Amino acid sequence: MKGLTIVFFSVFCVLLFSFFVVTRADQTKNNGVYIVYMGAVASPSGSLRHEHAQLLASVSKRKQNALLYSYGHGFSGFAARLSSEEAHALSKKAGVVSVFPDPVLQLHTTRSWDFLKYQDDLLIDFNPTDSESPSQGSDTVIGILDTGIWPESESFNDKDMGPIPTRWNGTCAVGDDDKSFKCNKKIIGARAYEIEDDPGAAFHTKAPRDTYGHGTHVASTAAGRVVNASYYGLAAGSAKGGSPASRIAVYRVCSPDYGCTGSNILAAFDDAIADGVDVLSLSIGARAGVYLDFTNDPIALGAFHAVQHGITVVCSAGNDGPTSASVVNVAPWILTVAASTIDRVFESDIVLGGNKVIKGGGINFSDLKKSPVYPLIYAKSAKKMDADETEARNCGATTLNETLVKGKIVLCDNDNGMNSIEGKMDQVQTLGGVGAIVVDDESSVVVTTFGVSPVTVISSKDKEQIISYINSTRDPVATILPTVSVTEYKPAPVIAYFSARGPSFMTRNIIKPDIAAPGVNILAAWMGNDTTAAPKAIQLNNLKAPITTDSGSIATPYDIGAGEIGTTAPLQPGLIYETTEVDYLNFLCYYGYNVSKIKSIAKSVPEDFTCPKESSMDLISTINHPSIAISSFKGKEGRTVSRTLTNVAGANEKIYAVTVDAPQGLNVKVIPDKLQFTKSGQQLSYQVTFSSILSSLKEDLFGSITWSNGKYKVRSPFAVSSENSRTVVTH
Repeated sequence: MKGLTIVFFSVFCVLLFSFFVVTRADQTKNNGVYIVYMGAVASPSGSLRHEHAQLLASVSKRKQNALLYSYGHGFSGFAARLSSEEAHALSKKAGVVSVFPDPVLQLHTTRSWDFLKYQDDLLIDFNPTDSESPSQGSDTVIGILDTGIWPESESFNDKDMGPIPTRWNGTCAVGDDDKSFKCNKKIIGARAYEIEDDPGAAFHTKAPRDTYGHGTHVASTAAGRVVNASYYGLAAGSAKGGSPASRIAVYRVCSPDYGCTGSNILAAFDDAIADGVDVLSLSIGARAGVYLDFTNDPIALGAFHAVQHGITVVCSAGNDGPTSASVVNVAPWILTVAASTIDRVFESDIVLGGNKVIKGGGINFSDLKKSPVYPLIYAKSAKKMDADETEARNCGATTLNETLVKGKIVLCDNDNGMNSIEGKMDQVQTLGGVGAIVVDDESSVVVTTFGVSPVTVISSKDKEQIISYINSTRDPVATILPTVSVTEYKPAPVIAYFSARGPSFMTRNIIKPDIAAPGVNILAAWMGNDTTAAPKAIQLNNLKAPITTDSGSIATPYDIGAGEIGTTAPLQPGLIYETTEVDYLNFLCYYGYNVSKIKSIAKSVPEDFTCPKESSMDLISTINHPSIAISSFKGKEGRTVSRTLTNVAGANEKIYAVTVDAPQGLNVKVIPDKLQFTKSGQQLSYQVTFSSILSSLKEDLFGSITWSNGKYKVRSPFAVSSENSRTVVTH
């Protein structure tokens, strides 16, 4: 079961979405660096630098710092400073698969795991043995590609941890500029990567220390462990990551100055493969709308070779939701994770005159009186004579009358996109206001920290109650209470508004994201010296109703993939879908790559490998993916795909029977409708035929196929899209 355990751990080491954006992380930025990708290496050794240097010298006369990285452990290639003409010349050389500008990608919690365990117990009939507890996994190494780590955090103490696994080949490269950085039996590996903008700068090794906070937060979410944790007294309790006994290997590929460059990311993938990590977590990706072909996508390339070496790669789906087709990191060999809420909220309430309470959100440590004694005004009513009304009600700079604001709590809208909530707070305080109530449906879900400033965020629905109160009395008053942590909030989980959505921009024949996990208001470690405020799926929420999006609509596979991850059931699934390397190679065939290019990418391909005679995008549906996606559906003609299940539950299990949940207007037939496994490791296949009496679909349709033997339930979601809903981008 070790392989299954690693897959389980992998879901929990994804970033689970934070909200930090590197200011210079511009996808179109070109610092003169190109990546030259040369596919897999027949005999990984890491000693290809001389060959790469020779190839570079054949097109470039540069002598100083031209070759920046040489990749040779998991795949072959290099990063170098090139002119566009030199890059073009290299792309024509034998053995070169692709040459592309170095992209700069963007960075896309205590109670979260307890909540998921509760959901498992509530919704799934499963009782794991002690030996299958997710608290185990001390030999599992989680590699995290991010902004580094703050090793002194108590989350990363190595108390009671055993010796570092002897198979570990990594190192603790502390760098030239931070001798205080130390690894231990928890943080067993650390590396840092950074290319200076100045081509003439002397190369020196950077430290893996996190000066941004993001990577530390991610690492502790994945595998941290600390008692008596809180955020300045809020949400107090023991904080633990998804796999608190696992080891951490950190690869700092992002920095506030230079963003997250593809050349750094590929270097980290290359080292991580050689180091011997079990799982790789990346909360990094392109922005929605930036379409990278697989051979020009450093994350897709690095992940492909990592998977070839038995490493599970988990990536965030992106933060550009709720727009359709905004999901990134869509390669089928990547486990792509959407973000959901948990059942804890940070509540900062408003008390109106008459002691009516309005629930608000955000973190503030206000010292206002608890009784409603402060005058309350709507910003629209406090505008200057010559100010624009829209800007004034949004508390825009220089739009409010100081005399009308002074000493009052101000109700501010936030619907013109002109300034931040913090900017509104500053404007109100500058004019002598005592507090601000900000109306923002999206930000009311995601906690914002306001320090000691009395600020809270409410929904537009609650705004109407406050406006009604203001209009009903001559002297409206209110107060803003300091934040409290509220647990067992319902409904939960909910798919976060910012979580990127499917379908995949590359192909509608695979469902992305794959799964959802907690990604909102997560309490985890941060960097030190910080003085600023800073495959079994759960389908039902804690109201025993279908999981919804933030708007209240039922979540589809485009929002949630297969569903919300659980903490126990994935360790004993009964049956699994094994997606093999051949599936991925066939995917590349169907996607449009020729055999020559595929053999360059994956040199382990047998000499006699050929693409199927029929290779089209629609056939991507036939690879043995756990979910099923059908595009270009023509209704009456019907479409048939097959899937293969592998028994991992042992011999003499009861017969599995199938049930189908299909929407109205879609016929789904499964043959056979029963499967009987007689031994562990046995594989059995079935076919699914989709048909309809309708000639075409007006909208995408969703459902599921579930195999159950009374003990285990294995559910596969499906999505069927019409001929008019073809892929928005092809390679």
